[in-house]
Amino acid sequence: MAGFCSGSIVGVCYGRNADDLPTPDKVVELIKLHNIKYVRIYDSNIQVLKAFANTGVELMVAVPNSDLLAFSQFQSNADSWLKNSILPYYPATKITYITVGLEVTESPDNSSALVVPAMHNVLAALKKAGLHKRIKVSSTHSLGVLSRSFPPSAGAFNSSHASFLKPMLEFLAENQSPFMIDLYPYYAYRDSPKKVSLDYALFESSSEVIDPNTGLLYTNMFDAQIDALYFALMALNFKTIKVMVTETGWPSKGSPKEKGATPDNAQTYNTNLIRHVLNDTGTPAKPGEELDVYIFSLFNENRKPGLESERNWGLFYPDKTSIYNLDFTGKGVLDMTNSTDGSKNGTTWCIASSKASEADLQNAIDWACGPGNVDCSAIQPSQPCFEPDNLVSHASFAFNSYYQQNGASDVACSFGGKGVKVDKDPSKSIPII
Repeated sequence: MAGFCSGSIVGVCYGRNADDLPTPDKVVELIKLHNIKYVRIYDSNIQVLKAFANTGVELMVAVPNSDLLAFSQFQSNADSWLKNSILPYYPATKITYITVGLEVTESPDNSSALVVPAMHNVLAALKKAGLHKRIKVSSTHSLGVLSRSFPPSAGAFNSSHASFLKPMLEFLAENQSPFMIDLYPYYAYRDSPKKVSLDYALFESSSEVIDPNTGLLYTNMFDAQIDALYFALMALNFKTIKVMVTETGWPSKGSPKEKGATPDNAQTYNTNLIRHVLNDTGTPAKPGEELDVYIFSLFNENRKPGLESERNWGLFYPDKTSIYNLDFTGKGVLDMTNSTDGSKNGTTWCIASSKASEADLQNAIDWACGPGNVDCSAIQPSQPCFEPDNLVSHASFAFNSYYQQNGASDVACSFGGKGVKVDKDPSKSIPII
């Protein structure tokens, strides 16, 4: 397992297109409770920026499409926005990215010509404030910027966006900013269930899709879509630009024709996504490459138009209860469930010896969950790993979490002789979920 403090990150999008959401300060409490360290918002709302002050959470803020005209026309508009909407809250509120425009190629008024001039003006404002090295400027896109995405090696940008994309890519390369993409394997599955299997969309596929041009093997659609983007960038000779996924996720409920939109599928997709990203495995074309990903979205948003699924991408209901359980750290729950990469890299697990006394196991749990720094919330009553409610099972969870967090070394599974290393996934024998 890769280290959890470096490498790729997983954040969450905090959309607010609803009339029943908790106040921003309550939302921040929820975010801290679930150990979420990276959040994307869709504007620069003052109440939200204030709520995140001194939390250490890294925030991505936005210039919405409605402001692109003003920002692209006059430098003074970008300057005054930075002065009034960002600088009063920075650095107490840790802002690391500004996205200028949202999926502009999808918007009906096609404001794409305004994006790059607006980005230049925002960057110029940041330079005046001496913040251009600390806050990166980019723009988010849908997969519609590609005219071809399969096979991945044939990935190509849509030529109708060329006049907008070329100067944007030059801006990103020059300023070492990422290309931000919103990726949704859910839509590919929903719209072409005969071509795209549910397992392939959910990171659960046991079969591989082979790219005929490169021979690369793909076991999930997410990687294939990322690589299509990398190949499109390489085709235009932009080899240094990194990709960042600013939205991805799976809805938990949908209209009658959206049969894939269920809480189980949403939990499976996001759980597998988090583990895949935090393992730093990269993609077939970019093995080991870090990839930052933001899950959409924090809450169900009742004011979004369209099919039922549009209002049901949330991880939480507006009352702050979980729609399904999710661990954002890539530890614990995720490491002990269907770890599909076990055979590939000789993954081992650490479980509690059934011969250990109850007192010894309890002491070991107390140590792991205290000084050992393991997040043991999942084995509390009513949480996903509480059952079976016995010390061996709870200790196995704590031992394995500690073991994976500390490099899966022999010494990290000792626990005074109470830990046992195994090479079979204990979740198959210990019913932990």
